[in-house]
Amino acid sequence: MKFVKNYRCTLCGREYSKNEKLYTCPECGEKGILDVEYDYDGLKNILSQSYFDNNRNYSMWRYKDIISVEDEYLDETLRVGWTPLYKSKSLADKIGLKELYIKDEGLNPTASLKDRASAVAVIKAKEEEKKTIACSSTGNAASSLAGNAARLGISTVIFVPERAPQGKLAQLLIYGAKVISVKGDYKETFELSKKAIDHWGWYNRNAAINPHLVEGKKTVAMEIAEQLRWHVPDWVVVSVGDGCTIGGVYKGFYDLFQIGLIERIPRILGVQAEGCCPFYTSYKENEPLRPAKENTIADSISVGVPRNPVKAMNAVSKSGGSWITISDTAILEAMKLLGSTEGIFGEPAGVAGLAGLIKALNENVISNDESVSIIVTGNGLKDVKNALAAVEAPIICNPDINQLKKYLSGLQ
Repeated sequence: MKFVKNYRCTLCGREYSKNEKLYTCPECGEKGILDVEYDYDGLKNILSQSYFDNNRNYSMWRYKDIISVEDEYLDETLRVGWTPLYKSKSLADKIGLKELYIKDEGLNPTASLKDRASAVAVIKAKEEEKKTIACSSTGNAASSLAGNAARLGISTVIFVPERAPQGKLAQLLIYGAKVISVKGDYKETFELSKKAIDHWGWYNRNAAINPHLVEGKKTVAMEIAEQLRWHVPDWVVVSVGDGCTIGGVYKGFYDLFQIGLIERIPRILGVQAEGCCPFYTSYKENEPLRPAKENTIADSISVGVPRNPVKAMNAVSKSGGSWITISDTAILEAMKLLGSTEGIFGEPAGVAGLAGLIKALNENVISNDESVSIIVTGNGLKDVKNALAAVEAPIICNPDINQLKKYLSGLQ
């Protein structure tokens, strides 16, 4: 927290002391999401390319000076971050793109990008001496919280809509969470979690409410920049649900730009599923966000009432980016394409960025000669049901070599 200056409301612009324990602006209420602001001049004195060249902490905590946490518990967490950034050859050639990088967030401890936010959340809970932490989630935020909290000995209460995939429910239960499966959609699940958190006084991990969680998520952008030797791509493609992740991606690049580690902020493409696209609709119609149906296989981005609209919309507009939607069919095709060309297994929401990139190339939103990084936000093992729907069934064969020859006669 040494370099945190203050909190600022994203709606009214009011400043609040960094010593205040606030989630949202007292004047604007729940919609007044706060932003964490830093002393960039002070950070310039310690954060340089040579500093990172000599930093042997290969986790998200290599950026601890620009994350709003104290140092006390950093060595106790799961090892989150520093996931691989692969340069593609096969996939880039197949979709007709000159330069493509794939950030595989499925290799975090609980297999999603949400570990970055949850690692911050459990530390903040320890700082505030909270024994229980809670959130609502369509799956990944929940499982990441449960795993990271278990590591630090904190109890968790997790609220999920009843449609949450079995893989993610299994993670929650194995990590020892108290799981509340809500008979309703994400909006109803969020509202119940909010009432429960207010009633019992648990630490609130809901990313749209808690300003510190964006500070964790932004480290994915910082890693992309550093892994590319501080030469950022032209575009970064992000799947979008609540708006917190895309807000974090922009914040990470913004912070690096303010410090002087990168020369520009990449353009950001926000990707939503056609069956749940409140941000895209708002962008195309130039109107305020309105509730949308939650009708997509990509459960992690199926959020009909986003709770972090300002940061998400700013991420696209301030970076000069764009929004796009993709069908569930395109998502399934992207799952198979990514796995068969690059060996990366992404869940539906995790590969939505690739589906969006392909559509953006076809519609000339992104040019073939531009450089692009996509963020695969979660591992496909979290949703095996949809993964199996994306591929052909296996060949059923008797233990007979002649029958096998018949089945495989077309293979070389």
